[in-house]
Formats: sequence, structure tokens, C-alpha cells
Amino acid sequence: MTHPSAPRPMHRVSPGRFHPLGATPRDGGVNFALYSQHAEAVTLELYDDPLGPPAEAIPLEHRDRHIWHVFVHGVGPGQLYGYRVRGPYEPRLGLRFNEHKLLVDPYAKALEGPAAADDELLLGYDARSPERDLSFDARDDARVVPKAMVVDDAFDWRGDAPPDIPFEQLRIYEVHVKGFTAHPSSGVAWPGTYLGFLEKIPHLTALGINAVELLPVHEHLDEGFLRARGLSNYWGYNTLSFFAPERSYSTRRRPGCAVEEFKTLVRELHRAGIEVILDVVYNHSCEGGETGPTLSFRGLDNPTYYLLEGPAEAPRRYYSNITGCGNTLDVSRPAVIRLVLDSLRYWVEAMHVDGFRFDLASALGREEGRFRKSASFFDAIAQDPVLCRIKLIAEPWDLGTYQVGEFPVDWAEWNGRFRDTARRWGKGDAGQARDLGWRLGGSADLYGDDGRKPYNSINFVTCHDGFTLRDLVSYDRKHNEANGEGNRDGTDDNLSWNCGVEGETDDPEVVALRKRLVKNHVCLLLCSAGVPMFLGGDELYRTQRGNNNAYCQDNEVSWFDWREAERHPDVLSFFRRAIDFRRRHAVLQRTRFYRGSDADGDRFPDIGWFGPDGGPPRWDDPETRTLGFVVDAGEAAGEAREKLLLFVLNADWRPRRVALPSPGAGRRWFRACDTALEPGRDFAAPGEEEPLPRQDEYHAAPRSTVILVARD
Repeated sequence: MTHPSAPRPMHRVSPGRFHPLGATPRDGGVNFALYSQHAEAVTLELYDDPLGPPAEAIPLEHRDRHIWHVFVHGVGPGQLYGYRVRGPYEPRLGLRFNEHKLLVDPYAKALEGPAAADDELLLGYDARSPERDLSFDARDDARVVPKAMVVDDAFDWRGDAPPDIPFEQLRIYEVHVKGFTAHPSSGVAWPGTYLGFLEKIPHLTALGINAVELLPVHEHLDEGFLRARGLSNYWGYNTLSFFAPERSYSTRRRPGCAVEEFKTLVRELHRAGIEVILDVVYNHSCEGGETGPTLSFRGLDNPTYYLLEGPAEAPRRYYSNITGCGNTLDVSRPAVIRLVLDSLRYWVEAMHVDGFRFDLASALGREEGRFRKSASFFDAIAQDPVLCRIKLIAEPWDLGTYQVGEFPVDWAEWNGRFRDTARRWGKGDAGQARDLGWRLGGSADLYGDDGRKPYNSINFVTCHDGFTLRDLVSYDRKHNEANGEGNRDGTDDNLSWNCGVEGETDDPEVVALRKRLVKNHVCLLLCSAGVPMFLGGDELYRTQRGNNNAYCQDNEVSWFDWREAERHPDVLSFFRRAIDFRRRHAVLQRTRFYRGSDADGDRFPDIGWFGPDGGPPRWDDPETRTLGFVVDAGEAAGEAREKLLLFVLNADWRPRRVALPSPGAGRRWFRACDTALEPGRDFAAPGEEEPLPRQDEYHAAPRSTVILVARD
């Protein structure tokens, strides 16, 4: 097949190889390989200009294992290309081939040129036809389709090696690459870019962070309905290419520079001892449902890549939408599993990333309509020699299923149960004590019966999806009007409390209470077994003005305003000292669940719980809002050399007198933290902890957290 608008071949070609897929430079040329089981013909088009016409059209005449391939001599890195694929157009049967639509190689490692999701040229059907997606559009769309670019893996890594930090020692910072430095207050040379991000690495190291979890950096597409509102898909959960780094986060000083600049960021983060975890979206693509654009998978081999469904007269016309994004990739199929695993390995081996957080990961484990922890996708990763050794984190839900605690043994999970219980406890809801006890202990009820450890629980209170920590204590209701959906988008179940005033206020009592609640949440994260994850910007006391679904706000709503650090230095200082406290106390970085037993023969159990009167907590009393516990460090005392740590969590709106257990002969209690104290004393610097005047009781202020350490 040769498209009528394309010139004839000029370069010498030979059959090439079916492996590896994608465009691979070697031996004085490039090997091109593309999977399509149902195609009748495939043509490779080469471009000199991403906005210009094709310079050359090369039919792929060789096919092995459903992979079309050719070797083109005399081309190399920097070459732009795309594919035309011919086959049946029978949407009722799931076949949507259209040779008039230029297609992006799923294995493209860089893209150049435009991608206008609201341009009807990208549709494989006639949008004006009453038959909608059953009609056919024969207009050429090459001018509005991004072109794949051939790249090689050459880069000066300068001896880079992964930090290889044990899971239990991680302190994760979830952050958007652009939003981190896009605001003018960031003061970086390249705002909103990979290179701008690396200028802020000193902030992360001073904070005590040793892992960043980056929101999607795969090349993505802005939906047409957002562009019509003057908005964009800022978060990036609308993937166009699973191999190419998002070019809008590059300096764009030259074509394809996003690859080199992303590698530079990874290298410099590693030099600072910080791991890189990517938020990845393999559950759906940017092509949407049956009325979406034809950019890649739909036109390459629709029935292979997507889960399809429909009535008897059109059994494969529609797309299964368990993701809520219009389509669902069928990761039960070998070709799709291979695509995902090849992508993951590329980011580990060529880009040096350390792990992945999988968006809507439950969708990846669905087979025959239900979630299975033995799904083919999970088994394939477990058997892969590269991927079985990296960090795997699941978002354990999708549109129709909630699978917290149900993933395979080598997966960690975003613990939504921790988030919800922490929020309820923090605002003083009744009946939370027993569940809080499970969450503080690493959620053994979720992870303790299948060989997993406390560090399989990724504990968090806030993340990109929802309120910031400041907004969590400032708003009772979402305020998403700027999204253009009449405030209907975003969850209504925020488990938030505005402390009596909706939104911003100058009332000093309300402001003080809000900051105390923020500090309580930080303490809850850092004293719990499991891996703490912070939403980037919470340490600056960042606000999104009540927007709990800022996915489309590529502006000051989402960007970090670094001036907040000057306005709220007490919050930043508290974060730093609290994170350092956890770092110094190895007993909080647990590899085993608490047992409540004395393991080292010192008459102190590894964890001991108590209520305000010193006796056992009233776990099932709905009015229990004050909880204490003592942790015995034993041989895990670490550099802090403090054997016992005592925590008092008072979520009550009233002060509570709490009886303290004895720290043991020859030891005294010293105060490390009291969130009710003034800034500077609310969390003491190492060595500046104050001895308690009374060792038998402590007066806990309303809605406060207290941390004591035992010393000789």
C-alpha cells in the first residue's frame, strides 16, 4: 500500500527484523517494526518537517508473527516518521482501519509536531454524518498528527547507579514536573521543565525526601472539550505514547531534547540520593471511546489493543470503559502485555527510573470481567528479570472495583483506607479508634496474611487527586467552578473540615487551628508503620482554593507558589523536623508488623497501647478520640539511640490529661513534639528536646499530637 499523497521510496531498503519493535538505529540505518495482526498492508512514511508533507513512502512487505518490518539504509536518529495502515473498516466488528489517517508508532521514543484533539481531521469517521462512528472519513490528517522520531540511547550517565533505597526507608514526594517550578516565584532558569525541576533538588534534600513520584511524564494529549474551554489535561493522564517523555516539559531547544533532559533530571536526582518513581497510565489511552480520534492503537489494530463490547448486531463497536476515560486497554492479550512490559523496561534500562506507580491498577488485573491477583499482567511482571526487582506501587481501584489489600505479594499499594481513617480521626469523627490502630501499625489486617510487610502500605493523607493538606482543613465543600463543569466534577466525599470558616480567613484562632491540624496529619503519617507519601507543596502550605479536581488547571491554581515558604515558615520547618525524626528512628521504618510482645526481654512490648487513664484503650467506644502508644526500639534504636518513643494522639476538641507509663528505671521522658506549642517548640530539633516536669502525666491540648522520647 502506498498512500496517494506520498512520494516513492528513495532510500535502499531490506527486509529487516521483527524484533525489537519500534525504530531501532543500527548498522548504518534504522530497523522499523510494527505489530498489527489484522492489517492488510502497512506503509512507513518518512518526514523531513513535522508540519510538511512526507518525503518518502516505504511499503512494509515483510511480516513475521504479526509484526511488519523493514530496514531503511541511510537514515538515523532524528528521522521523523509515521505509519499508514490499511484494512477493513467494520466498526461493528471492532475493525477501524483507515489508511487516510497517519498513525503514531506505539514504540515512538520521541514525538515532534502538533496534536490537536479537537481537530475533526483526527477522527476516522465523518463527525457530521448521522451514522457517527459507522461512517468513514477519507481526508488526510498528517498535518495535525505528531511525528515519531528515531532516537538512540546515547547519554553521559557519569557512572549513575540507582540509590536502591529499601522500601521501608522511603519518604515519597508526589509532584508534577511542570507545576513544581512553573510559577515565576520558583526563580529557576527554565520554569516548568525537567531542567527547572533539578534546580529545586536542594529543597527536596533539605526537606528529607528520598523519592519523588512524578505525575505522568509520558507524552499525552489534551482533549478537545478542554481546549474549547481554554483548559488542558494538566495532570497528563491521557497517554499518547508510552515511551516518549512529555516534550512540553523540555526546554525545546532542539527536536527530541526531552529525552536527554529527562535523563539529566534522573541522573541529578540520583546524585542527590533521591529515587525516581513514575506515575504511569497503562489502563487506557488518549483515543477515548468510539467517537474519539484515531491516532495510534485504534488505527493499528483496534480489536487487539482494546477491550470491546456491544449488542448482538454490533458486538465489538463500543469500548469497555472501566477506567471512566472512554476505553480500556486489553492487557490480557500477549501483544499488549509485551507493549507494557517493553515500555516499563525501557524506562528502567534506558531512562534509569527506579519504580512505577500504576494508575487505576485494578483495571490491569481484570480478566473475564473481574479482578484477579493472578492475572496474566501481574504474572508477567513477576517473571521479568528487570521488572521483578524494581518498586511497583498500585492505585488499587478503578471505576468499578476497590482492591485495597488484594494485590500480589511484590506490589505495594496506595492505602486508601489509611487516607480515609486519618482524615476522619483528624477532624474528630466518632468510632475511628480501632481502625486507626490498624493503620498506625502498618495495616496488618490488609497486608499481614499473604507474605507482605508494613512497607507494602503507601500511607498518605493527600495526593494530587483531591484537596491539598491546607485545603483539607479549610473547606467543607469542593470549589471546582474554574473547571467549567458547574462544580459537578470531583468527589463530594472529602472527609474535610473547614474549622468553622469556609475558605481563607484572617481569624488568628482559625488559622492556628488549621495549622495544628496540618501538623497532626504530618505526625500521623510519620509515626505510622508503612511508607509515608506527601503531596508536593503541602510543606509550603499550598492551596488550590478549594479545587479538589485540578486536573485541567495548568495555572496558578496548581503551580507551586514558592512565596508561601516565606509566609508560612513554621509549616515548612515542622515538615523538615518531623521527616528527620522518622529518618533518625529506624523503629518507625518497619520491616515486620508489630506483635504486641516483648521480643528483646526488656519487659517492654514492641508496641503498647494505652488510653488517657493509662489502661487499655476503649477501642470500640465511639467516643474514644484520644489514643496513646509506646514503641520499643530495641535493637533498632538507630542513630537516635532513644529506646522508647511515646505518642499521644488527641483528636478531641477538649484537653485531656493523659497518664504516662514509666519509661523504665533510670530513664526520663523528653518532649520531641507538641503540635499545640508555638512554632520552633512544636517540633524540637535533635538534642533540644525538653524534659517533662512531671513524668507520670501529660496535659494534651485539644486536637494535638504529642511525641515523647525516653532517655537515660
